[in-house]
Amino acid sequence: MADSPRDSSPEGLVSSNSNSKYPNFEVDYVISYSLPPPSPPSQQLAEAEASFSQLIHLLSKTGFAVEVRPGRAPTTPTSPSSLLIFLRIASHSLLEKQIYRYRVQDWLYGVRTAAPGPPNSLSEQEPITDAERLRLAYLLITKPVNEGGAGITPGVGQWRFVKSVFPLHDRKFNKEWIKDWSTKYILDDEDLLKIRNQFGEKVAFYFAFLQSYFQFLLFPALFGSAAWLVLGGFSWVYAVVNCLWGVIFFEHWKVKEVDLAVQWGVRGVGKIQLPRPQFKFEREGVDAVTGEIVKVYSPYKRLARQALQVPFAGACVVVLGGLILGCFSIEIFITEVYMGPFKQYLTFLPTVLLTIFMPTFTTLLTKLAERLTELENYETVDAHQASFVQKIFVLNFITSYLGIFLTAFVYVPFGKILVPYLDVFQLTAQKFTLEGKPLPTKEWVINPDRLRKQVIYFTVTAQIVNFATEVIVPYAKRRIFKTVEKVQMEVKGEKGAGVEWPRDADEEHRFLKRVREEAELEQYDVTIDYREMVIQFGYLSLFSVVWPLTGCSFLVNNWIEARSDAMKIAANSQRPIPWRADSIGPWLNALGFLSWLGSITSAALVYLFNKSGGGQLGVGSVWDIPGWALLLAILCSEHVYLGVQFVVRGVIKRLDSPGLQKERAERFAMRKELLERMVEEEVVSAQAEKGVGVRDGEKITREVLEEEARQHSGLGPEKVFWLRQRGAGESVEVGRGLIQLVSLANNNTAKRE
Repeated sequence: MADSPRDSSPEGLVSSNSNSKYPNFEVDYVISYSLPPPSPPSQQLAEAEASFSQLIHLLSKTGFAVEVRPGRAPTTPTSPSSLLIFLRIASHSLLEKQIYRYRVQDWLYGVRTAAPGPPNSLSEQEPITDAERLRLAYLLITKPVNEGGAGITPGVGQWRFVKSVFPLHDRKFNKEWIKDWSTKYILDDEDLLKIRNQFGEKVAFYFAFLQSYFQFLLFPALFGSAAWLVLGGFSWVYAVVNCLWGVIFFEHWKVKEVDLAVQWGVRGVGKIQLPRPQFKFEREGVDAVTGEIVKVYSPYKRLARQALQVPFAGACVVVLGGLILGCFSIEIFITEVYMGPFKQYLTFLPTVLLTIFMPTFTTLLTKLAERLTELENYETVDAHQASFVQKIFVLNFITSYLGIFLTAFVYVPFGKILVPYLDVFQLTAQKFTLEGKPLPTKEWVINPDRLRKQVIYFTVTAQIVNFATEVIVPYAKRRIFKTVEKVQMEVKGEKGAGVEWPRDADEEHRFLKRVREEAELEQYDVTIDYREMVIQFGYLSLFSVVWPLTGCSFLVNNWIEARSDAMKIAANSQRPIPWRADSIGPWLNALGFLSWLGSITSAALVYLFNKSGGGQLGVGSVWDIPGWALLLAILCSEHVYLGVQFVVRGVIKRLDSPGLQKERAERFAMRKELLERMVEEEVVSAQAEKGVGVRDGEKITREVLEEEARQHSGLGPEKVFWLRQRGAGESVEVGRGLIQLVSLANNNTAKRE
């Protein structure tokens, strides 16, 4: 069947190509199951086959209808391949029980104000959104077997062949989403609610934060424009107003996210922690509050490993700071001192060095951060993520702000003292000249405009580069990889090498083609988008006093950013797992830190560089500025901010008492009693219920599917899709047959060799 050219483009990924009532064939999740290369022969293929059989049986036993289709075909004898495992919750009653169970859990933890009604009336009480259904389905796939799940942890242990578990995009929603956002200037609560219902609260909170931040940027954009025209740079009036704006925005957002959490019904959902499968406990003990047997890891060992964050931060400063300082010095020497040959080309040397070494060092340090976070061995996913975010923030703080700090507080104030040390570059270069002739140089003069140009680069040019990296580069990479793969397939056809998958059914071909494309996309990580916005807020808080038009630049950028992030989710990433959240998480602390630090840097920059105040640019020497006065200005600014912002909140957060522990213990006893009663009722009714059974999963699954099919007057493609394989046994046989094709290619390759 011929495919429309539109299918391979980003627009094709966000457009609907089916008029079917079930554009995704009622699929809840797809598991991309990777297979080892067919050549050279290895034991891994047999391990993959055994793990695959166990995976299918576990999923069927948990309550999923399963279908298996070929995934990525190996283009060469040494290239990997994959299978696609399609999952759907087979029993509607199973879904109702899961929804009821987790809504009761929310009520017991205080997330809901009232207990839910009977399971059969859940949809009448509150609509069941796609996000809720997919979240509960994912929990069934991943939670431990002893809790009723399948216990699948992608890429870990026996599930190392499970490459990813992802839901399919709703193309109709994506198309309308991108179209609506392209014609709107301001996003309203209804737009955010649609995102929440489709992608979950965690993604919705990001777009809510981005929208709130965008609206607040209107003031610094307008006031900054007026300040640039009337007051100029380094204005103390602008500095005071900008710091007050930062405090107001930070406090407003804290209230706003609570309001959104209440509206979306997730207030306090952070108390319901998801356990990490990778957590390794040392012993079992009794919880002082709940009285339950819990798995314990020594807090002293964790504290000792958390202390490694200090040398980690030092390593970041030494490695990244040394690289930035070295390139900074080379740039000053070449642009402002050196007058020899090839100067127009040598000016690009610092940029080239940063382009080559910065990503490499950042990647290595990020992996080190991941390793340190793993060593800290947290029990829950949220605690693990928060610790990792702290380390990543240190990395990004250095890479984003260190260059400007060097210019503002080292280059301009102390440049005349440090410039003689730049002779080392001249002496080094003379060794490569004929007869060691001195290089032509000029007298070095401080360039006071360098700081402003640097701020403009990071607030304008760097934003454009980041947009291209996020949107254009992934699309270009995907096109290039598809072209290479097409050439490899043509070569494979000529040589007769590799594996030939069975032909797709005509009515499934377009659907399976789209699923294979989505399986190759990157997983969306909202942490990356949060990081960009928080770092951007830092530029505005810390350095916008240098160039007051910073707010205007960010206002334009963030209007585009909201749309490009939507396109990134819809076209360049797999559909995210719809996790819940009640805030922006650890990034809130990062915002508070940058807002506080902005009060210090703004005071220092104004005092040093304001001409009318007798600063560096007005007098000409940093030594003419009284050190005690500078220190006093910084300390006053810091203490006023700290006094208003942190004291009361910090004390309240750290208060705890036996009374509070008793209250938590009483609430836990109530939760435990009701949950145990629910488990007993489920065990009693499980044997009398029609659906996917535990002992005879294949037979009951077939009966359920056929009964559902009879309820429709005609069997469409979406129904035939789920009737091709009758139960787990046939799914295993189909998958093993596809794996055997790969094994057969092994033997053929070995014979030819």
